[in-house]
Amino acid sequence: MPAPSTRATPPPRYRGRFAPSPTGPLHLGSLLAAVGSHLDARVHHGEWLLRIENIDHRRCTDEAADAIFTALEAHGLHWDGAVRHQHRHIEHYRQAANAWLDAGRAYRCGCTRKRLAASGALIRYDGHCRDQPPPADKTAGLRLKTRDTTTHFNDRIQGPQRFSLASLCGDLLIWRRDQIVSYQLAVAFDDLDQAITHVVRGADLLDSTPRQLEVMAQLDPSAPVPRYAHLPVVCSPTGHKLSKQTGAKPLDVRQASQNLHAALTLLGAPPPVALKPAPPGELLEWAVAHWHLGQVPKGPRLSGQSAAALGA
Repeated sequence: MPAPSTRATPPPRYRGRFAPSPTGPLHLGSLLAAVGSHLDARVHHGEWLLRIENIDHRRCTDEAADAIFTALEAHGLHWDGAVRHQHRHIEHYRQAANAWLDAGRAYRCGCTRKRLAASGALIRYDGHCRDQPPPADKTAGLRLKTRDTTTHFNDRIQGPQRFSLASLCGDLLIWRRDQIVSYQLAVAFDDLDQAITHVVRGADLLDSTPRQLEVMAQLDPSAPVPRYAHLPVVCSPTGHKLSKQTGAKPLDVRQASQNLHAALTLLGAPPPVALKPAPPGELLEWAVAHWHLGQVPKGPRLSGQSAAALGA
């Protein structure tokens, strides 16, 4: 199995990352993840990397990536080092997937979404193609044989977590039928390759963590894995997670200070009212001095009413 290509040795004491997909502009929910991960890195005198997760060429655009860069810079969220673009690493992901296939640790899967839905296997795969492989001439994806193990990790915000991989997901899709690498493989590979030590992201990705830990263990069982902290996600007044799909308003970069004040308030670190009009750099300087994860609200979701009151 090829190990990730450029992992630092030894790993840094703290290396975090923010990893948006360039499918549209950032909104308040994505700003929360950026601010939380940025502050945690700065408090620990660590690095904060920026990764653009653009594996799906049909949905991701260079224009959206440029808008993300502009929004982060306008909010004083300056990253360390070069930006990593996932689409430039497709061959590395492919090599890992093919090595698993050659070793019998992965198999071809021709299941369509229609078949998965009809058999109730959309979330937990039923192993159909493990036992009934598709014909060699049929378009197929790849699945990693998931070990029958229970994954434990202590989330720095949400507390102890326990997942049975067999019950959660079954065999993991690592290469889609449309020949796009899966999110779980790309993220797990990149976190190892970049020697990420800490991941701070939204709680909507909490159940992705056991999947990614499984992929990391099968990529390189001796590699250190990140520590995780899952921030509660911002919801609309109707209770739906803020997202591009639910019509979340794009961040107005002309109101960067107001946006930062709102994000910090939702994260349990409300700055003094007098700082609301302060430049982003001054607000972030105050935030670094007052930041700790213990003040972040527990639970997977923030009140939609609270977000609405702050203009989300």
